[in-house]
Amino acid sequence: MPSTDSTQQNTGRPVLHENTAYTVRQKNSGYTIRQKNLGCPILAAVLSRLGWDSTNFPHAPGSLIPAQIVSTRILLASILLALSIPAFAQAPPAPASRFVVVLDAAHGGDNPGATIKDASGASQPEKAITLALSVRLRSLLAARGISVVTTREADTAVDDDRRAAIGNHANARACISLHATQSGSGIHIFTSSLAPAEPARLVPWKTAQAAWVTHSLALAGVVNSAFLHAGMTVTLGRTALTAIDSMACPAVAIEVAPEIPSANAQPINPGDTEYQTRVAQALAAALLDWRTNAARTEADRP
Repeated sequence: MPSTDSTQQNTGRPVLHENTAYTVRQKNSGYTIRQKNLGCPILAAVLSRLGWDSTNFPHAPGSLIPAQIVSTRILLASILLALSIPAFAQAPPAPASRFVVVLDAAHGGDNPGATIKDASGASQPEKAITLALSVRLRSLLAARGISVVTTREADTAVDDDRRAAIGNHANARACISLHATQSGSGIHIFTSSLAPAEPARLVPWKTAQAAWVTHSLALAGVVNSAFLHAGMTVTLGRTALTAIDSMACPAVAIEVAPEIPSANAQPINPGDTEYQTRVAQALAAALLDWRTNAARTEADRP
Protein backbone atom coordinates (compact mmCIF):
# COMPACT_ATOMS: atom_id res chain seq x y z
CA MET A 1 0.00 0.00 0.00
CA PRO A 2 1.58 3.34 -0.94
CA SER A 3 1.94 6.30 1.41
CA THR A 4 -1.44 7.83 2.06
CA ASP A 5 -2.27 11.47 1.65
CA SER A 6 -3.85 13.63 4.32
CA THR A 7 -7.41 12.53 3.39
CA GLN A 8 -8.86 10.07 5.87
CA GLN A 9 -9.57 6.59 4.41
CA ASN A 10 -12.79 4.76 5.44
CA THR A 11 -11.08 1.37 5.61
CA GLY A 12 -10.99 0.78 9.37
CA ARG A 13 -7.21 1.03 9.20
CA PRO A 14 -5.01 3.64 10.87
CA VAL A 15 -4.73 6.73 8.68
CA LEU A 16 -1.38 8.52 8.40
CA HIS A 17 -0.81 12.07 7.23
CA GLU A 18 1.74 12.56 4.51
CA ASN A 19 4.01 14.74 6.64
CA THR A 20 4.73 11.73 8.87
CA ALA A 21 6.42 9.85 6.00
CA TYR A 22 5.02 6.43 6.99
CA THR A 23 3.68 3.56 4.87
CA VAL A 24 1.19 0.92 6.02
CA ARG A 25 1.41 -2.68 4.85
CA GLN A 26 -1.09 -5.42 5.61
CA LYS A 27 0.39 -8.40 7.38
CA ASN A 28 -1.78 -11.32 8.53
CA SER A 29 -4.61 -9.89 10.65
CA GLY A 30 -2.84 -6.70 11.57
CA TYR A 31 -0.84 -3.94 9.98
CA THR A 32 2.82 -3.13 9.98
CA ILE A 33 3.80 0.50 10.10
CA ARG A 34 7.08 1.06 8.33
CA GLN A 35 8.85 4.35 8.86
CA LYS A 36 10.33 5.87 5.76
CA ASN A 37 12.17 8.71 7.47
CA LEU A 38 11.54 9.08 11.18
CA GLY A 39 12.99 12.58 11.26
CA CYS A 40 13.05 12.53 15.08
CA PRO A 41 16.12 11.07 16.84
CA ILE A 42 14.44 11.39 20.25
CA LEU A 43 11.58 9.14 19.17
CA ALA A 44 14.04 6.63 17.75
CA ALA A 45 15.91 6.61 21.05
CA VAL A 46 12.66 6.07 23.00
CA LEU A 47 11.59 3.13 20.82
CA SER A 48 15.05 1.62 21.04
CA ARG A 49 14.95 1.98 24.83
CA LEU A 50 11.66 0.08 24.85
CA GLY A 51 13.20 -2.75 22.84
CA TRP A 52 11.21 -1.96 19.71
CA ASP A 53 12.49 -1.72 16.18
CA SER A 54 11.61 1.86 15.32
CA THR A 55 11.31 1.02 11.64
CA ASN A 56 8.90 -1.87 11.94
CA PHE A 57 6.29 -2.54 14.65
CA PRO A 58 2.76 -4.08 14.40
CA HIS A 59 -0.60 -2.63 15.33
CA ALA A 60 -4.09 -4.07 15.24
CA PRO A 61 -6.45 -2.45 12.78
CA GLY A 62 -7.77 0.87 14.02
CA SER A 63 -6.51 0.39 17.59
CA LEU A 64 -3.19 1.80 18.76
CA ILE A 65 -2.71 4.60 16.28
CA PRO A 66 -5.85 6.57 15.49
CA ALA A 67 -5.46 9.25 12.88
CA GLN A 68 -5.40 12.18 15.30
CA ILE A 69 -2.22 11.01 17.09
CA VAL A 70 -0.08 9.61 14.37
CA SER A 71 2.12 12.67 13.97
CA THR A 72 5.61 12.19 15.29
CA ARG A 73 5.33 14.70 18.09
CA ILE A 74 2.03 13.39 19.45
CA LEU A 75 3.23 9.80 19.24
CA LEU A 76 6.35 10.71 21.21
CA ALA A 77 4.33 12.53 23.86
CA SER A 78 1.93 9.58 24.18
CA ILE A 79 4.77 7.10 24.73
CA LEU A 80 6.48 9.32 27.32
CA LEU A 81 3.30 10.01 29.26
CA ALA A 82 2.17 6.39 29.21
CA LEU A 83 5.46 4.85 30.25
CA SER A 84 7.00 7.71 32.32
CA ILE A 85 10.56 7.02 31.24
CA PRO A 86 12.85 8.52 33.93
CA ALA A 87 15.75 9.23 31.56
CA PHE A 88 13.84 12.09 29.97
CA ALA A 89 12.48 13.52 33.23
CA GLN A 90 15.77 14.21 34.97
CA ALA A 91 16.71 17.88 35.26
CA PRO A 92 20.30 18.84 34.44
CA PRO A 93 22.54 19.45 37.46
CA ALA A 94 22.65 23.02 38.73
CA PRO A 95 25.81 24.88 37.66
CA ALA A 96 28.40 25.48 40.36
CA SER A 97 28.35 29.02 41.73
CA ARG A 98 31.30 31.21 40.76
CA PHE A 99 33.94 32.45 43.18
CA VAL A 100 33.81 36.21 42.75
CA VAL A 101 35.95 38.81 44.50
CA VAL A 102 34.99 42.50 44.62
CA LEU A 103 37.84 45.02 44.75
CA ASP A 104 36.82 48.43 46.05
CA ALA A 105 39.38 51.18 45.42
CA ALA A 106 38.48 53.84 47.99
CA HIS A 107 37.81 57.48 47.09
CA GLY A 108 37.98 58.75 43.48
CA GLY A 109 36.77 61.72 41.46
CA ASP A 110 36.34 64.80 43.61
CA ASN A 111 37.19 62.79 46.74
CA PRO A 112 41.01 62.50 46.74
CA GLY A 113 41.34 60.94 50.18
CA ALA A 114 44.52 61.35 52.20
CA THR A 115 47.82 62.68 50.88
CA ILE A 116 50.28 59.82 50.36
CA LYS A 117 53.99 59.90 49.54
CA ASP A 118 55.66 57.78 46.90
CA ALA A 119 59.21 56.35 46.84
CA SER A 120 60.74 59.72 46.03
CA GLY A 121 58.79 61.53 48.73
CA ALA A 122 56.48 63.26 46.28
CA SER A 123 52.82 63.53 47.26
CA GLN A 124 50.00 61.60 45.63
CA PRO A 125 46.29 61.48 46.46
CA GLU A 126 45.08 58.34 48.18
CA LYS A 127 42.62 57.72 45.34
CA ALA A 128 45.53 57.12 42.93
CA ILE A 129 47.22 54.64 45.31
CA THR A 130 44.06 52.62 45.90
CA LEU A 131 43.30 52.43 42.19
CA ALA A 132 46.85 51.28 41.42
CA LEU A 133 46.54 48.58 44.09
CA SER A 134 43.20 47.46 42.69
CA VAL A 135 44.62 47.14 39.18
CA ARG A 136 47.64 45.14 40.40
CA LEU A 137 45.52 42.80 42.53
CA ARG A 138 42.92 42.33 39.80
CA SER A 139 45.63 41.16 37.39
CA LEU A 140 47.06 38.70 39.91
CA LEU A 141 43.65 37.22 40.69
CA ALA A 142 42.59 36.98 37.04
CA ALA A 143 45.83 35.11 36.27
CA ARG A 144 44.83 32.59 38.95
CA GLY A 145 41.35 32.06 37.53
CA ILE A 146 39.44 34.18 40.04
CA SER A 147 36.59 36.33 38.75
CA VAL A 148 36.94 39.96 39.79
CA VAL A 149 34.43 42.81 39.94
CA THR A 150 35.72 46.32 40.65
CA THR A 151 33.82 49.32 41.98
CA ARG A 152 35.83 51.67 39.78
CA GLU A 153 38.35 51.40 36.95
CA ALA A 154 39.24 55.07 36.65
CA ASP A 155 39.37 58.31 38.63
CA THR A 156 35.62 58.47 39.10
CA ALA A 157 33.47 59.24 42.12
CA VAL A 158 31.48 56.30 43.51
CA ASP A 159 29.31 56.80 46.57
CA ASP A 160 29.17 54.28 49.41
CA ASP A 161 25.71 52.97 48.55
CA ARG A 162 26.82 52.30 44.98
CA ARG A 163 29.92 50.44 46.20
CA ALA A 164 27.76 48.24 48.43
CA ALA A 165 25.26 47.65 45.63
CA ILE A 166 28.05 46.48 43.29
CA GLY A 167 29.28 44.01 45.90
CA ASN A 168 25.80 42.68 46.64
CA HIS A 169 24.83 42.34 42.98
CA ALA A 170 28.02 40.36 42.29
CA ASN A 171 27.10 37.80 44.98
CA ALA A 172 30.73 38.09 46.05
CA ARG A 173 32.57 35.53 48.16
CA ALA A 174 34.88 38.30 49.39
CA CYS A 175 35.13 42.07 49.17
CA ILE A 176 38.42 43.88 49.72
CA SER A 177 38.14 47.63 50.29
CA LEU A 178 41.53 49.24 49.59
CA HIS A 179 42.80 52.32 51.47
CA ALA A 180 46.13 54.02 52.15
CA THR A 181 47.46 56.28 54.89
CA GLN A 182 50.63 58.04 56.00
CA SER A 183 49.74 57.39 59.65
CA GLY A 184 51.06 54.42 61.58
CA SER A 185 52.96 51.59 59.94
CA GLY A 186 52.41 48.30 58.18
CA ILE A 187 49.06 46.88 57.16
CA HIS A 188 45.83 47.75 58.96
CA ILE A 189 42.97 45.27 58.58
CA PHE A 190 39.50 46.42 59.60
CA THR A 191 36.19 44.62 59.83
CA SER A 192 32.78 46.07 60.59
CA SER A 193 32.00 46.98 64.18
CA LEU A 194 28.40 45.78 63.79
CA ALA A 195 27.32 43.13 66.26
CA PRO A 196 26.69 39.72 64.66
CA ALA A 197 23.04 39.10 63.82
CA GLU A 198 21.01 36.14 62.69
CA PRO A 199 20.32 35.98 58.94
CA ALA A 200 16.91 37.29 57.94
CA ARG A 201 14.93 37.38 54.71
CA LEU A 202 14.73 41.17 54.87
CA VAL A 203 17.52 43.18 56.50
CA PRO A 204 18.10 46.93 56.85
CA TRP A 205 20.41 48.23 54.13
CA LYS A 206 22.74 50.01 56.55
CA THR A 207 23.32 46.90 58.67
CA ALA A 208 23.34 44.12 56.07
CA GLN A 209 26.88 43.21 57.10
CA ALA A 210 25.69 42.14 60.57
CA ALA A 211 24.72 38.69 59.26
CA TRP A 212 28.19 38.34 57.69
CA VAL A 213 30.43 39.72 60.45
CA THR A 214 31.50 36.24 61.57
CA HIS A 215 32.54 35.38 58.01
CA SER A 216 34.31 38.71 57.64
CA LEU A 217 36.31 38.06 60.80
CA ALA A 218 37.32 34.68 59.37
CA LEU A 219 38.41 36.37 56.13
CA ALA A 220 40.41 38.92 58.14
CA GLY A 221 42.20 36.04 59.85
CA VAL A 222 43.19 34.51 56.50
CA VAL A 223 44.40 37.89 55.20
CA ASN A 224 46.34 38.51 58.44
CA SER A 225 48.14 35.17 58.07
CA ALA A 226 49.11 35.95 54.46
CA PHE A 227 50.61 39.33 55.39
CA LEU A 228 52.49 37.86 58.34
CA HIS A 229 53.83 35.12 56.07
CA ALA A 230 55.07 37.89 53.73
CA GLY A 231 56.98 39.46 56.61
CA MET A 232 54.74 42.51 57.08
CA THR A 233 53.51 44.08 60.28
CA VAL A 234 49.75 43.81 60.73
CA THR A 235 47.28 45.60 62.97
CA LEU A 236 43.72 44.27 63.33
CA GLY A 237 40.75 46.42 64.26
CA ARG A 238 36.99 46.88 64.00
CA THR A 239 35.30 50.14 63.10
CA ALA A 240 32.26 51.61 61.38
CA LEU A 241 32.68 51.14 57.63
CA THR A 242 29.87 52.83 55.73
CA ALA A 243 30.14 50.89 52.47
CA ILE A 244 31.04 47.54 54.02
CA ASP A 245 28.25 47.80 56.61
CA SER A 246 25.76 47.56 53.73
CA MET A 247 27.43 44.56 52.08
CA ALA A 248 25.98 41.06 52.30
CA CYS A 249 29.27 39.16 51.88
CA PRO A 250 32.53 38.59 53.76
CA ALA A 251 34.26 41.98 53.60
CA VAL A 252 37.37 43.62 55.02
CA ALA A 253 39.08 46.98 54.61
CA ILE A 254 42.84 46.98 53.99
CA GLU A 255 44.70 50.19 54.82
CA VAL A 256 48.29 50.36 53.63
CA ALA A 257 50.55 52.49 55.85
CA PRO A 258 54.31 53.10 55.48
CA GLU A 259 56.43 50.01 56.03
CA ILE A 260 59.29 50.39 58.49
CA PRO A 261 61.78 47.54 57.86
CA SER A 262 63.88 48.30 60.96
CA ALA A 263 64.25 50.94 63.65
CA ASN A 264 66.84 52.99 61.79
CA ALA A 265 65.61 52.36 58.22
CA GLN A 266 63.74 54.84 56.10
CA PRO A 267 60.03 54.02 55.86
CA ILE A 268 58.72 52.62 52.59
CA ASN A 269 55.75 54.75 51.58
CA PRO A 270 52.45 53.34 50.25
CA GLY A 271 53.13 55.04 46.91
CA ASP A 272 56.18 52.86 46.33
CA THR A 273 55.36 50.52 43.44
CA GLU A 274 57.47 47.63 44.79
CA TYR A 275 55.66 47.88 48.13
CA GLN A 276 52.30 47.88 46.36
CA THR A 277 53.31 44.74 44.43
CA ARG A 278 54.15 42.89 47.65
CA VAL A 279 50.85 43.97 49.21
CA ALA A 280 48.94 42.77 46.15
CA GLN A 281 50.80 39.45 46.13
CA ALA A 282 49.99 38.84 49.81
CA LEU A 283 46.31 39.64 49.22
CA ALA A 284 46.22 37.33 46.18
CA ALA A 285 47.68 34.51 48.29
CA ALA A 286 45.07 35.15 50.99
CA LEU A 287 42.19 35.05 48.51
CA LEU A 288 43.48 31.83 46.96
CA ASP A 289 43.49 30.33 50.45
CA TRP A 290 39.98 31.67 51.01
CA ARG A 291 38.81 30.12 47.75
CA THR A 292 40.30 26.76 48.79
CA ASN A 293 37.98 26.83 51.78
CA ALA A 294 35.02 28.05 49.70
CA ALA A 295 33.16 24.72 49.97
CA ARG A 296 33.28 24.96 53.75
CA THR A 297 32.29 28.60 53.88
CA GLU A 298 29.51 28.09 51.31
CA ALA A 299 27.81 25.60 53.62
CA ASP A 300 27.70 28.30 56.30
CA ARG A 301 26.42 31.15 54.14
CA PRO A 302 23.47 32.99 55.71
